[in-house]
Amino acid sequence: MAGDRRCEPTDLRANGPEKAPLAAENTHSIAELDRLVSSCFACPRLVAWRAEVARVKRATFRDQDYWARPVPGFGPDDAAFLVVGLAPAAHGGNRTGRMFTGDQSGDVLFAALHAVGLATGAQPVSADDGIEMIGTRLTAPVHCAPPENKPTAAERHRCAPFLSRELELLRPSLKVIMVLGGFGWQALFTVLGEGGWTIPRPRPRFGHGAELALTHPDGRTVTILGCYHVSPHNTFTGRLTPAMLENVLRRAKALADLE
Repeated sequence: MAGDRRCEPTDLRANGPEKAPLAAENTHSIAELDRLVSSCFACPRLVAWRAEVARVKRATFRDQDYWARPVPGFGPDDAAFLVVGLAPAAHGGNRTGRMFTGDQSGDVLFAALHAVGLATGAQPVSADDGIEMIGTRLTAPVHCAPPENKPTAAERHRCAPFLSRELELLRPSLKVIMVLGGFGWQALFTVLGEGGWTIPRPRPRFGHGAELALTHPDGRTVTILGCYHVSPHNTFTGRLTPAMLENVLRRAKALADLE
């Protein structure tokens, strides 16, 4: 189950898996970064939780082997469009080993991605279901499933080097970033600020449909879009509808020249 779409842990004997985020800046490709992410043991609370969830399991998945590791990003290494979420779900990504796969949030997101032509399938069930992203990559500021879906600020900070390096490795192609929810918004702007991007002051506030073009001193530009998170709370209450999500994705697709 850990084959085609996921990554076996990289060898970190020199520094230890507890220091994996500190090695992110030394990775030279998205594939290498993904291997590093999947090997991480930097956050004791999250390490314990991901293992506990895999041991106890949900009754529906009692016969399945859980991934129970950090979940790397999913999508091509030359993506023009990056979707930044929050963290993997305990019985979703933590089970399947792929971002937004195996839970209700992922079902909503992939249905919309497929509807606008950014994914080849609409029903993500496993890492080997054959779905491929089209010019699009999925990631998160925290790569382990957190208890109650609530990472701490310290855990977000500890995981930040992974997102920072992912942005740098996507540098030649990246044009648009869509952020799902306020947690990811805050994490992204912190990483962008530390990476030298020119951030307006006061820092832009998150909102559904928010749009902001940023520049880097080296001449790079990127457009940031805000979207309510695809959580069951938002989708079941109608705060985020399929049409609302698809509208933001269509805007992102146009800005990223993926038409």
